[in-house]
Amino acid sequence: MRHGPARFWTTVALSALLAMPARAGDAAAFYPLDSVRGLEAVRQPADRGPEVVTYRGRKSVHLIQVTPPKDAGSGGSGALLALVTGSDFGDGTIEVDLVGRPRAGAPPDVRGFVGLAFRIQPGGAYECFYIRQTNARARDQLRRNHSTQYVSEPEFPWYRLREESPGVYESYVDLEPEAWTRLKIVVSGAQAELYVNGASQPALIVNELKHGLSRGQLALWVGSDTEAYFSNLRVSR
Repeated sequence: MRHGPARFWTTVALSALLAMPARAGDAAAFYPLDSVRGLEAVRQPADRGPEVVTYRGRKSVHLIQVTPPKDAGSGGSGALLALVTGSDFGDGTIEVDLVGRPRAGAPPDVRGFVGLAFRIQPGGAYECFYIRQTNARARDQLRRNHSTQYVSEPEFPWYRLREESPGVYESYVDLEPEAWTRLKIVVSGAQAELYVNGASQPALIVNELKHGLSRGQLALWVGSDTEAYFSNLRVSR
């Protein structure tokens, strides 16, 4: 059974202006993600997006990750990232509204993997929190326990973290399938916390980020065989 993305990632570069774009020195920035003006996509041919659609009454950026075949030279499936050009994030708070669901025709073990990547390095390394939105209300308790996930690519994908430190880098949180869900990531030094849907307490705490003290770009993140929607990205420091 697959429960998360494989080793590495394909990139979608958001290479021009979003509404109210961030700059390296900004203390705060807001991206409504209700427009694709100036977006340039660089991706696997089978992937789709970014494009603007209306989902549950809200304009949003729409992305679909399609897992390439194993002989495509990618080592199997990977995550699809939408980089926020000009972003430069070290410590602070990132918030976004999102939805992730298995794409049409996805294998039955796909859960709908969607989240945010941060501190993305020029060589491709990054930290990430994501959710498996269909897991939270499953009748299988072990599957429920895999509702949230931290990964640090490329050295620490989900399956390595689960094998070496079971239960440390993932947790249960209640999620409604296919509903808008708010994620908040609070980063300070080598520590990070994930909050879901306005909760006062974090659903997942990481006390030692695998890349330590770093900074880099932000990205919308979509896992294997997932259709995703993003809205209202906020960054503050």
